[in-house]
Amino acid sequence: MKFMSLQFSFFLLSGALASLLHWSSRFLFSLYFDFQTSIVLAFLVGLLSGFIFLRFFVFKKSQNSIQSQAIRYFTINMLALAQTFAVSVLMLNILQRYIEDKAISEAISHAMGIVVPVFTSYLGHKYFTFR
Repeated sequence: MKFMSLQFSFFLLSGALASLLHWSSRFLFSLYFDFQTSIVLAFLVGLLSGFIFLRFFVFKKSQNSIQSQAIRYFTINMLALAQTFAVSVLMLNILQRYIEDKAISEAISHAMGIVVPVFTSYLGHKYFTFR
């Protein structure tokens, strides 16, 4: 029995790269915006890069037009944004009690928020966005 399908492996790899761009861009945005705004702006970086990676490397044989895929991708990712935002802010509120360094608590909180929607996003993109 296979542990993971090749498609799911490519999804994780593409997602990891998009998440790295998402996570690291928040540091830049945090120089100019508050934590919550920076999360949303960084999410947009991950959103665009993720669509490109998934469209061309994971779900190449989709029956939907690229416009339909983009609309569906955006819809699924608005749910992921809600998960990312809620978990990031919640974790920041918890971690700030234990970690004095604001940058570290924000980085950990944001990373935890990014990880949460991995499986829900995979299922949404496989069966809705790129079906």
